[in-house]
Amino acid sequence: MKTINYPLKSEWAKLLQRPTIDSAALEKTVNEVLNEVQLNKDEAVKKFTAKFDKVDINETLVSDSEFEEAEKLCGPELKAAIQLAKTNIEKFHSSQKEDIKYIETILGVKCWRKSIGIEKVGLYIPGGTAPLFSTILMLGIPAKLAGCKEIILCSPPNLKGKIDPTIVYTAKLVGVTKLFKIGGVQAIAAMAYGTESVPKVYKIFGPGNQYVTCAKQLVNKNGTAIDMPAGPSELAVIADESCIPAFVAADLLSQAEHGEDSQVILISNNEKIISEIKSEMYKQLDFLPRKKTATKALENSKAFLVNTINEAVELINEYAPEHLIIACKNDEEISEKIINAGSVFLGNYSCESAGDYASGTNHALPTNGYAKAYSGVSLDSFVKKITYQKLTEKGIQTIGPAIELMAEAEGLQAHKNAVTIRLNK
Repeated sequence: MKTINYPLKSEWAKLLQRPTIDSAALEKTVNEVLNEVQLNKDEAVKKFTAKFDKVDINETLVSDSEFEEAEKLCGPELKAAIQLAKTNIEKFHSSQKEDIKYIETILGVKCWRKSIGIEKVGLYIPGGTAPLFSTILMLGIPAKLAGCKEIILCSPPNLKGKIDPTIVYTAKLVGVTKLFKIGGVQAIAAMAYGTESVPKVYKIFGPGNQYVTCAKQLVNKNGTAIDMPAGPSELAVIADESCIPAFVAADLLSQAEHGEDSQVILISNNEKIISEIKSEMYKQLDFLPRKKTATKALENSKAFLVNTINEAVELINEYAPEHLIIACKNDEEISEKIINAGSVFLGNYSCESAGDYASGTNHALPTNGYAKAYSGVSLDSFVKKITYQKLTEKGIQTIGPAIELMAEAEGLQAHKNAVTIRLNK
């Protein structure tokens, strides 16, 4: 991790750049898979599963017996931990439900808005070296609370043609309606276009590697909604002399271990603190099973020494991190100045891992600077909001003349006539 001392504002944009990839070559590869799955459906899905996951699968749908087997393989302590997280996530997301408010905007004109669950949603859960069963809680729970009727989940199989048992167990726990042993771009294609086995969904959620992310963005162009543009995981920390360096170091490594293209940023107004955190970080790094991955991610990462904490806040708002930890004595006061971040963690004991698993907030968050315009996943992500209005005879008399004038001014005579014919009656 490189340390940059007192960077000029004119240099911030360049210094805060994320790792980049060759998007043109990536899109070409991804498009080939998407097009073939759209054309050949299940046959293409099985072909790419054999090619990319190195396993032949005849039946991609997870069976009842596989659900039963997975439940037996998950230990009681892990099940209890998942249940605790589920309870907290349900509590937080249930609070996001909105009551219908009927508003009389003017005499005889009543308007209201109603949230309706998206009928069919697709969840993508990565497998591999880090089976992200926690993301099933983050996506499946709000989907169920929103009233989504069909919740499809795809996750890649291992070399034995199985999905990690914890993923299978958690999928059943949250109420997933169908679980498929399909990974990568072919999973996104199957959910976006539909196959003989996989139902077509209206919106796709979930993290993934650069291929999955690209696939989501491409199917979005063709009419399938997605949760958000999301890339590699990232974390920024603002730390002052009140921080505990070992804690901050552990937090930075917790994100660095996600993937080689992850990025972590440390900002402080105290040179000694930066030095102590980096020293702790490299001590802890030696004990990580994913040391190689974290080490590579740290090559993309930076520490910034700034003049003041206010300058640190400005730097953060420019970067717009997915996760932000404020390890400072005035954490709540500082947090009020943050306008661009996916999720914020305050104080020495609010580790980012809490939000990843069990505090209750959602860990599906905007990355790559999209926190400047996007929110993380919430109950709202799984509903569409329909507006309603009802006008009485008095209501059309009250606003009708204004509508007539406005329609005529826009040159839309039929719009005006729709009002005039009622007023004349």
